[in-house]
Amino acid sequence: MATRAVEVVYRGIFQRTLARNIVRNIVFAARKDGKIGTAFGRYSDSPERNGIPAKQFAIVADTALELEESLAVYEATAVDVTINVDDTLCKGLESWAWYGLQPINELTKPGGTLIVTSRQDADSLIEDIHQKDTAYDLAIIPSTVSFSGLWVYKDDHTDMRVLGALCKVCPELVSLEAMLETIQEQTGSDTKVASLQRAHDRTATRPVEPGEGNSETPFSFDMPGWKTMEEGLVIRAIGEGGGFRGGETGYTPTRNETFKKWSTRSMRPVINFDTCIKCTLCWLQCPDTCFDVTPDGLYDANMEACCGCGVCESVCPVPDCVTMVGEPEFNDNNSQWDAWTADKDGYKKWMTVLVEKQKSETRTHGFHHVGGYAEEINTTEEA
Repeated sequence: MATRAVEVVYRGIFQRTLARNIVRNIVFAARKDGKIGTAFGRYSDSPERNGIPAKQFAIVADTALELEESLAVYEATAVDVTINVDDTLCKGLESWAWYGLQPINELTKPGGTLIVTSRQDADSLIEDIHQKDTAYDLAIIPSTVSFSGLWVYKDDHTDMRVLGALCKVCPELVSLEAMLETIQEQTGSDTKVASLQRAHDRTATRPVEPGEGNSETPFSFDMPGWKTMEEGLVIRAIGEGGGFRGGETGYTPTRNETFKKWSTRSMRPVINFDTCIKCTLCWLQCPDTCFDVTPDGLYDANMEACCGCGVCESVCPVPDCVTMVGEPEFNDNNSQWDAWTADKDGYKKWMTVLVEKQKSETRTHGFHHVGGYAEEINTTEEA
């Protein structure tokens, strides 16, 4: 039996059209190779939402019977290729609710390939990707992250690049010839066909050995069994919180231990505590209550609760007091206030470098309004 599976991991809503284009063209091309396939979505344990990690799958088999057998499960348990269209998801997927954190390569088969769109190099990505007991390959498509939005689609050829790379790393799934013919039929664009061909020709893989990568154990939670579940519907209330980290001053809200929102974020706020005027706006307007009030009246963003929405940056009246910085710059969720109080001069130098670098880059949260793509079309990198 020769059944092949691909998963596309993407940011919910922002990259839905991108993911859909990838999986549907895989199935169309497979038909030209005389195979049969299907594509479907998986929106974690809740409806697809802004930025929440989600998945779409493409399953291709030689015969209809083999395909039916493969689809007897709700979700593929192993895939030949994992396609990650946002490199910040290399840190893992927390959208799976009480299941905890799922490594980006959790389903990638031994000897399979993880394809990532990123401006980072292999060593930087592997530093975030959790270790596996078996070897696999890493293929990087040099590209900015292709964010769009619910009402717009950033047609910057990211899907073409991904499909070209896929044909290179897994020709058993679909041939390059079939994919080129499919894209010509589906889009009528010689430019997109050329983008696909160039991506195929330029794609190179880097072997990742067993035990290489992030050594941290992904967090998980014990789910209640049927003997421990209570009668009826029970929703436990969240406590009102108390003093800053258990102290008598300041304030830390009580948070749900099993809902860590940090993998939703592609950017995080960096705080300039020296220029903060204590206006309270970030604390009041944060939709996820991620700010703690410190004993000195400043506001420390809890990086396990922050989803990276950027509201705090938008409402802050002080220039550069709150700056959203790309998530790849960070390797932990440690307190910035702790770092600032421990070494104010060192923190200022660290913060200044990050903020200046962010200003020179094009990474955004994605388009949030109709016309957002049109405003940036002139600066969009051509494939």
